[in-house]
Amino acid sequence: MKLVATCLFGLEKLLGSEIDALGLRRIETMDGRVIFEGEPRDIPRANIALRCAERVYILLGSFPARSFAELFDGTRALPFEDWIGKDDLFPVKGHAIKSKLYSLPDCQSIVKKAVVERLSERYGCRWFSESSGVKYQIEFFIFKDVAHLMIDTSGVALHKRGYRPEAGAAPIRETLAAAIAMTARVKEDTLLWDPFCGSGTIPIEAALLATNRAPGLGRSFAGEAFANLPAPLWAEAREAARGAIRTDSPFEAYASDIDEDILDLAYESALRAGVEEHINIFQADARRIKREDRRGTIACNPPYGERLMTPAEVAKLYAEIGRTFEALYPWQIYVITSCEDFERLYGRRADKAKKLYNGMIPCHLYEYFRPREAKK
Repeated sequence: MKLVATCLFGLEKLLGSEIDALGLRRIETMDGRVIFEGEPRDIPRANIALRCAERVYILLGSFPARSFAELFDGTRALPFEDWIGKDDLFPVKGHAIKSKLYSLPDCQSIVKKAVVERLSERYGCRWFSESSGVKYQIEFFIFKDVAHLMIDTSGVALHKRGYRPEAGAAPIRETLAAAIAMTARVKEDTLLWDPFCGSGTIPIEAALLATNRAPGLGRSFAGEAFANLPAPLWAEAREAARGAIRTDSPFEAYASDIDEDILDLAYESALRAGVEEHINIFQADARRIKREDRRGTIACNPPYGERLMTPAEVAKLYAEIGRTFEALYPWQIYVITSCEDFERLYGRRADKAKKLYNGMIPCHLYEYFRPREAKK
């Protein structure tokens, strides 16, 4: 069985490493998705365990789709009846990129018609009420004239872990926060400090990572209703994930913010995530923090100037944290922002910069781990 895990652009390598860690074989990596092999039992495992994935799909098949006729015939040839019953719902949506077929409503209509014809032949009926039964969300992805037809097993996007029903004015997506924690190589003997914590997403994801607590343990998935993915598979995956949690981890994170009102939200989120004992939440001005006599890492998502603060205020803030963070060496610094002029404002070129996306906002993760003298 072929499966697809999608992710934010820039996280494909991290997602691939996670899939490897589950003992699954990668087949192909594309922008924003990784195709891999698995069995039905691996669908619950992937949904529950993957930190960087947005959704997990069953890949029914791929075929050339340079015309509507090819799209129809290729879709009609796929075994939708292996999953979808005659009383089930099967809505269709999708995307087309760099392909001759670019009209999404037309593609959606063609795919829907082809699926109906396929199921009509198998079930001997021409009408599907789609008013009860299980929902099987069909999704097509046409890239460079090749169509991939999939069924979504996640339902609500996987970045919605369930611990953050509310967020601050400019939240970072949980999957991206997890990727930052993974890039920063979270360690049990190293303090992680987010001085712009907002609702606490980066420290929470870091604590989940450090304690090996699967991100999907607190939520449900669309695939739990699928007849071919019975409840024991999901129970087995959850039991294994709970058994892998490090209950004795000494990991500690600081979550601080200048806005004291947001800290209650950060604590409530940490409590729901089950990691509140690992996070010290307090009010502090990021421009005034000082290094403690221990190993540490700063990982933060300061205001971009898009939703909070004016560009002039952001420029002043970046200059000030540049001076403050420089004094924290040998601590490592990880800052994600959409500001293209960040390095100049911060006062130093990054040792490494990686392009990522916070939802649809293009950003860079700037990494500082060498002393200024070494750069010179």
